[in-house]
Amino acid sequence: MAAPKKGRRAPASQGHPGRALILVLIAIVGLIGGMFASGTMTPRLGIDLAGGTSFTLAAQNQPGKPNAINETNMNTAAGIMERRVNGLGVSEAEVQTQGSNHIIVNIPKGTDAKQARQQVGTTAQLGFRPVLTIAAGGKTPAPQPSPSKGGTNGKGDKAAGGKGAPGTQQNASSGPSPNAKPTSQGRAVTDALKKAPSGKPTPSGPATPSAPATPPAPGGAALPPALQKQLNALDCSTKKSRAAAGEKAAGTKPSDPVVACHNDGSRKYALGPVGVEGTDVKDAKAVFDSQQGQGWIVQMDFTSEGGKKFADTTGKLAAKTEPQNEFAIVLDGAVVSNPRVSERLNGGNATISGGFTQQSAEDLGNMLSYGALPLSFKIDDETTVTAALGGEQLHAGLIAGAIGLALVVLYLVAYYRGLALVALASLGVSAILTYTIMTLLGPAIGFALNLPAVCGAIVAIGITADSFIVYFERIRDEIREGRTLRPAVERGWPRARRTILVSDFVSFLAAAVLFIVTVGKVQGFAFTLGLTTVLDVVVVFLFTKPLMTLLARRKFFADGHPWSGLDPKRLGAKPPLRRRRGAAPTQTKEA
Repeated sequence: MAAPKKGRRAPASQGHPGRALILVLIAIVGLIGGMFASGTMTPRLGIDLAGGTSFTLAAQNQPGKPNAINETNMNTAAGIMERRVNGLGVSEAEVQTQGSNHIIVNIPKGTDAKQARQQVGTTAQLGFRPVLTIAAGGKTPAPQPSPSKGGTNGKGDKAAGGKGAPGTQQNASSGPSPNAKPTSQGRAVTDALKKAPSGKPTPSGPATPSAPATPPAPGGAALPPALQKQLNALDCSTKKSRAAAGEKAAGTKPSDPVVACHNDGSRKYALGPVGVEGTDVKDAKAVFDSQQGQGWIVQMDFTSEGGKKFADTTGKLAAKTEPQNEFAIVLDGAVVSNPRVSERLNGGNATISGGFTQQSAEDLGNMLSYGALPLSFKIDDETTVTAALGGEQLHAGLIAGAIGLALVVLYLVAYYRGLALVALASLGVSAILTYTIMTLLGPAIGFALNLPAVCGAIVAIGITADSFIVYFERIRDEIREGRTLRPAVERGWPRARRTILVSDFVSFLAAAVLFIVTVGKVQGFAFTLGLTTVLDVVVVFLFTKPLMTLLARRKFFADGHPWSGLDPKRLGAKPPLRRRRGAAPTQTKEA
């Protein structure tokens, strides 16, 4: 008999099934360890299970502006609303567009519904205010004496709460400065306001300082005592405090000075009255400037009245020293940018440039555009889900899952007997992986387990059981052909593997399409279905198949015990085909 060729494994070779089982064990231990490390032991529940409030807002055009409702404006509005509700300390809030003119806002329990309604239902307020002084974002314990006798020197030197504050300081001039110098962070930043429509840059001359009547405060001029007291008391270190400061600032009259936080909390400002309102901005967009090498810039177009206001404001700011030659772009009471001005800018057009990435330029352009949008929202529907109702829904969902699982177990035990142990062990591993991953995805990406997601997990029980049944039936088919268990396990795997992969690919494709084309809670169903489908492939390949390989070496399964589910007589197996060694083939005589 010819010996098998070297380098080729015999068909019945079992490989190293123990390695795959150890890998699965390590993954489970790692995921459970991650749960303990993050301090999160249960999945985050969605609004329909944990309780909360859901708002459906419909966009409305204002008279004379019929084309304001479009995808870009709706996405910008959703982003601003998300920042608003998250500013209330509600990191679990969900804000997403639905259709062409609706926005859905889901806020879990523990949030003031009245306050949330006010936050999501009001139109964004945008304004350009002159900067009076800048300070560090934390609460100021007590006024500190100025380290310099003449205030800031106009060159960007560090001072208390001035240029040394975190973030990139923006500059303003009539064009890109050829002699831009590094800021205190060591980067050249030339955020410019360029005159248009001529587009010809005008060299920016040195700022003309104005002599202050009183000694300036750190980072700016001396403030009225009441305003200085507000600035000292302002704390921008937390989202909640910034949200409260923004709400208070947004409620201030445009003609009154105000204190405000930067949207990242790194700085706080004392600001003068509004010089240019957001409604005076006709359009703003991010553009990549390849001709003058400024990179990503933000171009603004003002209305005729807005252009005059902007020219007057920049003319006044250009005659002052830092930081009073800056204007703050304030959206919903928070400062999103504070460019520096070096001269009066006419023409009704301006460009902000320097230090922008594509994303940051687009974000600022959208904010500026949204402040001028003739777009408002009304609350079409408001639904409140109590925690008790959510608990009842979760309880009912778990009961349904338990009933489905029990029926699957009864079927497996009755039909497959001993093989049911393999299926149950695989289902247990799949359940552990699903639970731990869902738990970790809560703090990682904000995944919330809602009722449709629970339904997706229940459907996944049947999908996972189908994979085991396909493999078991392939093995039993091989035994019916007269093969012993160990070769049957190996020979049945390739065909079963192809069937399992095709079936799971179809399920995953359906889940992916459903996730992409739907919104809201249906995405929870699609996400869970897709996740469990991927885990089914992992479990079958790394746990079910290796475990079956090991059990095939045990006498209980290898000898076909009646309770093993692999009894050849019960399966109607054919006798094994044997041929005597050396026997000559039989010849028949011709008639």
